[in-house]
Amino acid sequence: MAENRVNKSNKTTGIILILVGIVLLLAQFGRFRWENLWPLFLIVGGGFFFLGFFSNRENYGLLMPASVLTVIGLLFLYSNSGRWDQMEVLWPTFVLAPGIGFVLMYIFAPKGNSFWIPASILLIIALVFYARFWLLLRYWPVILIVLGIYLLIKAGRRMTDQDPQDPVDFTKT
Repeated sequence: MAENRVNKSNKTTGIILILVGIVLLLAQFGRFRWENLWPLFLIVGGGFFFLGFFSNRENYGLLMPASVLTVIGLLFLYSNSGRWDQMEVLWPTFVLAPGIGFVLMYIFAPKGNSFWIPASILLIIALVFYARFWLLLRYWPVILIVLGIYLLIKAGRRMTDQDPQDPVDFTKT
């Protein structure tokens, strides 16, 4: 049984090495330009981490490098197509990538985990910095004001729910 796993692992590793070798050899002879190709290695690496997770769902820790490599690879692939000047507004993606990893870990990890805390922090930080650059979201602080008003109203309702206006008469039977 263990020999089959080792054999399968060796076959998978062998196929991966052959494919990477072919791609690099083609790049050497001008079929591909390395300058345009390198982000694909990050994306493929992320894909392998995703495959590792889906082959054994107990390894939910693989979702972090999978999401980081995939998201950053996609960002570099986009930037590599002549849009490096947009990196000054896209840099929050570096904060967003691990945030997505924590979201995936929260979803697929055993129930009762606390991965939602770092996920929320990183996603909010990324969105705040993205919002700084989006003219459409110029008034994003209004969301905070509305959320604060909602929490105050909700807290006010709880206080009135706890203090009944008509006391209960326990003398009646």
